[in-house]
Amino acid sequence: MTPAELRAFCLGFNAAVEEFPFGPETSVFKVLGKMFALSALDGDPLSVNLKCEPEQAVRLRAEHDAVAPGWHMNKRHWNTVTVGGLPDALVRELIEDSYDLVVAGLPRAERLRLDRP
Repeated sequence: MTPAELRAFCLGFNAAVEEFPFGPETSVFKVLGKMFALSALDGDPLSVNLKCEPEQAVRLRAEHDAVAPGWHMNKRHWNTVTVGGLPDALVRELIEDSYDLVVAGLPRAERLRLDRP
């Protein structure tokens, strides 16, 4: 997965936006103001911080060298994924899981807004 593909995939979710609160080198992908992915898209290697359920986070770290506790994040709930170290399909699945976790934590009224076309 290239940086452009990572950006496009993150922005393909309903109501997803890209912001730069930490400077121009760090893309923060949000849904209704809540972060679901963070990446320095010009980083080498390319990596992305993703939200994850705590039990799954520990399992993924044990199973994949490319998954580590979230750098500069709450390590219980966030993983740093080295994109080239995993199959693209798994990276996409982890991004989608992160988005879904964030959406599930939104107030019901905001979740309902996402369901409208």
